[in-house]
Amino acid sequence: MCKAFSGVIDRSGKVYWKFAIDSHEDIKKKFSLILKDKAKSDLCPFEIAPKNGNYLKPDEWVFKFDESCPDWWKASHEKHCWEAYKSWKLKLDKNLIYKEIIRPFNDVKEVTEVTIEQKALLKKWDSVWDSVGASVWDSVGASVGASVWDSVWDSVRDSVRDSVRDSVGASVGAYTGSFFALKRSEWKYTEKIKCKGYPFQSCVDLWEQGLVPSFDGSTWRLHSGKKAKVVFEIKATELRKLKLGDGKA
Repeated sequence: MCKAFSGVIDRSGKVYWKFAIDSHEDIKKKFSLILKDKAKSDLCPFEIAPKNGNYLKPDEWVFKFDESCPDWWKASHEKHCWEAYKSWKLKLDKNLIYKEIIRPFNDVKEVTEVTIEQKALLKKWDSVWDSVGASVWDSVGASVGASVWDSVWDSVRDSVRDSVRDSVGASVGAYTGSFFALKRSEWKYTEKIKCKGYPFQSCVDLWEQGLVPSFDGSTWRLHSGKKAKVVFEIKATELRKLKLGDGKA
């Protein structure tokens, strides 16, 4: 898979790139490079990415050819690539939220009693789920650059226990999306969700309080603590009946 920052530079030194597009082939299609009388030999795909693969805490950004170094390559070509990278990095810094990843089962004190406010957050998350369901993944993945998303996702995924990772997948996706500061209109497939800001924030709030929701199609569960045990369980039909706006369950 291509890594960000991805670009294509031609023999003349012009760099082609588009924020959130990491595929070199997609970049070529975006700018119709082959159709502009540019032979493949005149194009050089490249990448500039963190050496440690961590976009939240990069150690060193390094340049590499996606294929091989062309015979026309000069030091000035790499200089142009780094100049384009600087523009891309400015956009990344505006779109990526550099915050610590919370491991809900380790970094937060185990919840033993779920509050009314937390039940209200779960009810809100249920309403979001009812609107987008499993497409939480599609929404987040389609809204951010693939490679940066993959890096953040890998780090977040490792923050939950293996035993529940599959069942809380949508929650992991929702939390991962909270690392990207996009406009409300930029979150894809969420038109039915009526809210301001990040459409999956209710799940993020639960996560950061040490509660990770899972849903099997009929029952909601909240997991907490080092063993990710179930601390709250309720049928979705019953959850939707709860009157939580006045602080009474």
